[in-house]
Parts: sequence; structure tokens; C-alpha cells
Amino acid sequence: MRLQLFLGGLFFAGAALPASASGGLECTANDKSVNFSVYASLTSGMGNPAYDLAGKLEIRDKAVAQDLRTMTFGGADRPQYWLDSKDLRLILYKEREGNGPFGSVTLELRARRASDEGKFRGTYKLSTEDMTDSNVEGGNATTFSGNISCFVE
Repeated sequence: MRLQLFLGGLFFAGAALPASASGGLECTANDKSVNFSVYASLTSGMGNPAYDLAGKLEIRDKAVAQDLRTMTFGGADRPQYWLDSKDLRLILYKEREGNGPFGSVTLELRARRASDEGKFRGTYKLSTEDMTDSNVEGGNATTFSGNISCFVE
């Protein structure tokens, strides 16, 4: 009888703990300049921490160096992230791989909740920096911007 009471007590104590839920984040844009998608898994709690981040970016402008036009992003490429009940902010940053001249891509997403169903609408700003052409002081820099749609659950 004592064992049953003990096990029953453990069950009710466990049921009293807060539930830990998870969800996801997806942001996309597809316009004349870029095509990208960013996905992440989220846990509930303060700031909805993100993990398993993955993203793909295609820059369509041929003025950007070929090796910077296609990028994949992971969790290590996320220097800044913010999500609350109204706003989503995400910055992704990646540098050119290898020993070549410095080059980088920065993708900044800013969105506001558009509905109670988890839809967010906002804008992206994409900046590239490329030091390949040593004849240009400060290198080649490009900036693109446009609209994004995101879904958070």
C-alpha cells in the first residue's frame, strides 16, 4: 500500500510541473533580388530559445561574387535573435570560407505579429561585403531589402 501511495504521489507531483512545449519558426522571402528560407526549432520559455537553426540563401544579383551568392546558415551563424509576443528579430552572419580575401553576408530579419495564428510580417535587409577587388577602396558592398513572411508556433 505504501508503494502505491508513493508512486501515486510521484505521478501527481510530476503532473504539477510546468509543461515544456516546443514549436518552430519559419521565415521566407522570394523576390527579384533574393530567395531565402530560415527554419528553427523553438522551446517555450523566456525569449523562446531557438535551436536547430538552418537557412538557405540565394542572391540573384550577378554583381555579388559567385561564392557569396549561395549560402547556408546554421546555429553558429546567428549572432542575434529575439522573439516575444509581438516582435521577431534575427540576424544571420557568415564570412567567406577559405583563405581568400574577406567577404561576408549579413541577413537581418525584422517582423511583427500579424495575427493570432502565429503569422509575422516584416522586412529583410541583406548586406554583402567583398574585398576581392583590391582596386575598390573599402571593397564592394551591396545591400538589398524586401518583405518577409514568417510563421511561429
